[in-house]
Amino acid sequence: MTALADWLEQHTARAPAELRARVVEYALAIPSPEPLPAALAGAARQALARVVAHPGDRAVALDLLAADALITLALLAQAQHDPGELSAFATSILQAVRHDA
Repeated sequence: MTALADWLEQHTARAPAELRARVVEYALAIPSPEPLPAALAGAARQALARVVAHPGDRAVALDLLAADALITLALLAQAQHDPGELSAFATSILQAVRHDA
């Protein structure tokens, strides 16, 4: 198991199984050399891109929940890694999502 998979296992243990699976699917699709917070934020952007590409389609509801969870996890990972940069990291996520929209 990768460090990312181990971290996700530890921090999503109480989430519903279907949501956990979707979060892991998106997270493991991101290239591993990225730092954990950046990888999770990138995974969130991918999930959100899928949602935006299918407006009004209820089939992407789980992807929207996964995007939300991945952003939360990215912020948690940043807070654990370098809490002093949490605000800047959160701002960078918001700017990236706005740019993608």
